Amino acid sequence: MIVNFLILFVLALLVSAIGWARFVWFFSVGYGYSITALSIATVIMTWPALNWLSGLLLLLLALYGLRLSTYLLMRELKNRAYVKTVDLDVKHKADYPIGVVIAVWVSCALLYVGEMTPAVLRAAAGTGSAFATGLVGLIIAAIGVLVEAVADKQKNNAKKLNPRRFVDSGLYKIVRCPNYLGEILLWTGVFVSGIGCYSTWWHWVLALFGYIGIVYVMFSGTRRIELRQAANYGNDPEFQAYIRKTPILLPCVPIYSVAKYKWLKG
Repeated sequence: MIVNFLILFVLALLVSAIGWARFVWFFSVGYGYSITALSIATVIMTWPALNWLSGLLLLLLALYGLRLSTYLLMRELKNRAYVKTVDLDVKHKADYPIGVVIAVWVSCALLYVGEMTPAVLRAAAGTGSAFATGLVGLIIAAIGVLVEAVADKQKNNAKKLNPRRFVDSGLYKIVRCPNYLGEILLWTGVFVSGIGCYSTWWHWVLALFGYIGIVYVMFSGTRRIELRQAANYGNDPEFQAYIRKTPILLPCVPIYSVAKYKWLKG
């Protein structure tokens, strides 16, 4: 099993190496395509033990990663204004020493393997793994993928109609960052699916590293969006009314701002 994880880590390094072309791609385009590649590799490595539940989860993850990275890539290629906005938010490879860039690359690959750990362990466990947690996890993950895809589509449609206005329709009426909510739901489902399959301490450590890591990244991204929107729409009375009544990330949880939490900067 350790050999399988080493293979997945090397594969994640190879796919996420696209970040050497554009630094932000370590976290965006390289992220989704890494998840797709790791899902396919897991199917191949665990094929003799693979059951339908694990197969569906891995298929869901493969399609999720493919959709996400293709969406992000097409958005950058078609929308130069968006690229300029991103360039203002993030630093570039040239802004860091080469050692830091390598550390970011390796850390991203390790994070992606950590996120996939529950699905890998469940696939390897086969029919002997806990069915109930696997099914519950799959349902939560599927809801997360659906929420994220719908949120991306709704935002894209809204921006086509009025590029200069913030989005407050559809899922954006519930929370201000529903795409990130979908991401958290997805990986919560994946983590839950692995319960009953974590048989050693390092299984738990790697799975928790992946889950906690991606939740942190989502809150960090939420903070970055909040600061960007405040700069763009802060003087708009409609926007001020919107952010006062709409939670920033978690439905029914009265957290309306994370801007003050500088430790979320990432």
